[in-house]
Amino acid sequence: MNKKDESVISCIFSEDRKKVLLIKRRDVPVWTLPGGGVEDNETIEEAITREILEETGFQTKIKKKVGEYSPINKLAKFTHLFECEIVSGVPTLSDETRDIKNFDVDDLPKLVPPPYPEWVEDSFKDEKKMIKRKLKSVNYLTLAKNLILHPILVSRFLLAKIGLRINS
Repeated sequence: MNKKDESVISCIFSEDRKKVLLIKRRDVPVWTLPGGGVEDNETIEEAITREILEETGFQTKIKKKVGEYSPINKLAKFTHLFECEIVSGVPTLSDETRDIKNFDVDDLPKLVPPPYPEWVEDSFKDEKKMIKRKLKSVNYLTLAKNLILHPILVSRFLLAKIGLRINS
């Protein structure tokens, strides 16, 4: 698989596992888990620790790989989901991140697009076996529904998908 077709995402829970760290993206102002693309010269493990550092300012270590998720369309990439923990650092905003907060696992903000709530739930379950499944929640019907409910956010998402960067 080409590394450009892969992404990495991380769930970072509080010590008591009651809260999860989310970032508010700068390009599309929605709350997501930290993560991003895999560069040609790095492993997926290097990619997730780099992405978390770039987006949050935190040095982390991987606790475990939670799952692998296959896309069903061009809206998503093959995604590696990790549970990580903070080793050091302070919350630091970046050109990708507009805000960083911990939210109650059972009370996520409204603007958390699919499949992020699913990934928080999968990580929270603390399964012993790695999850492997299709990303069914990222589909064209959900995109159309969200286009009606949140036209500006979906438009910004689509522009970001084709590589146009929007700063705000």
